[in-house]
Amino acid sequence: MAMSLKLFTGNSNLSLAREVAEALGVPLGRASVKRFSDGEIQVEIDDNVRGVDCFILQSTCPPVNENLIELLVMIDAMKRASAARITAVIPYYGYARQDRKVAPRAPITAKLIADLITTAGAERMLSMDLHAGQIQGFFNIPFDHLYAMPVSLEWIRRKFNHRTDDLVVVSPDAGGVERARAYAKRLDASLAIIDKRRSGPNVAEVMNIIGDVNGKDVVIVDDMIDTAGTLTQGARAMRDAGAKKVFAVATHAVLSGPAVSRIKESVLDAVGVTNTIALSDDAKKIGKIELIPVASLIGEAIRRIHHNDSVSNLFV
Repeated sequence: MAMSLKLFTGNSNLSLAREVAEALGVPLGRASVKRFSDGEIQVEIDDNVRGVDCFILQSTCPPVNENLIELLVMIDAMKRASAARITAVIPYYGYARQDRKVAPRAPITAKLIADLITTAGAERMLSMDLHAGQIQGFFNIPFDHLYAMPVSLEWIRRKFNHRTDDLVVVSPDAGGVERARAYAKRLDASLAIIDKRRSGPNVAEVMNIIGDVNGKDVVIVDDMIDTAGTLTQGARAMRDAGAKKVFAVATHAVLSGPAVSRIKESVLDAVGVTNTIALSDDAKKIGKIELIPVASLIGEAIRRIHHNDSVSNLFV
């Protein structure tokens, strides 16, 4: 007898969880994730999960630590309730930028988070566009890594009416060149790189543009937008170099600190972001930020994992 599938969620991104459940054609699992008066997290799973293939969708986005603990407690609750298998579905993996030692006595927090998730009882991981792909190796359980590229490419093509001969795909830094090259190849577009140097954490200074953007339309491609300093300075540099229109596309809209106001006041024509992280009301209001839905992609990956089918042919 085949295992049944149930999808649960914490409080990090309820709208995405509902969309994924709709894409799967299943009701969202009943679970109560609340707070005690002292702030401790209280979880009650209201559905029977004995012998069930359980998927818990929870982005570890701000408030990062709250959402992470919710996930860990939900995993533990299902393990103790005899779930047949528990898969942590983390569209946005927080702490991913702390993936290596950058100074003496520095932690590798991305590895610590992996250990916590595994120890809590997750037997499988599903995530999207990790900041560093090698984080998959921090887990000693199966890890399926999804890419937002298929839906992001479609958004870009629509923006340019499927005419991309005058388009330049731009990497905001040297580390993102591989991603930008992959987009450029599939769009049959040119490639440019922004050479920047950081003078401090979350502070970026654009120095130089490698490539020709004069008279061209530009799309800056990145995995996430945090404070939007790099993005908005990069967009200004593109305009100063003669670019006609400047768009941006990113998977994870962290949008911390002054990000929304920076994007609003920037020279960017539009910014496409997926809904791995729920947009704030302020972000929705400015008009420049457009949502690229990924629920169908995540839903299809969950369906294939449940049926033990290949996930790899979802990749572009």
